[in-house]
Amino acid sequence: MGDMSGPHLIRGSVALPEAELAWRFSRSSGPGGQHVNTSDSQAELRFDLAGTEALPEVWKQRALERLASRLVDGVIVVRASEHRSQWRNREAAAVRLAALLAEATAPPPRPRRPTRVPRGINERRLREKKQRSETKRGRSGRDWT
Repeated sequence: MGDMSGPHLIRGSVALPEAELAWRFSRSSGPGGQHVNTSDSQAELRFDLAGTEALPEVWKQRALERLASRLVDGVIVVRASEHRSQWRNREAAAVRLAALLAEATAPPPRPRRPTRVPRGINERRLREKKQRSETKRGRSGRDWT
């Protein structure tokens, strides 16, 4: 089994190190006919997030915090079984893991600076409300005698 099609980048120049990825294959459910009963096409990828040296420390802490519900003893597991071929499931699992880590290590969004509603906009809104209320008041049948 050769290398996969290049390193899977997380963000910038940081990539998933092939040496830290643990693969396991098993029989997959779904289509495939008789072939499905004999081949291990489901790919399970394990990555030790807590013990990795590939990620900068800040990213690692951020990822451990954000992925806490998905981790088992600091290890994240990703499965792929949507394709019939083991190779394509390996690719799918690696891409999924890279995307998950990219999202988990992303810096937090900048805090929103509160702004005030401009006075002109507020006055226009109140003027339109008053106009609408006059229109509705004019529809009542009180003055129709």
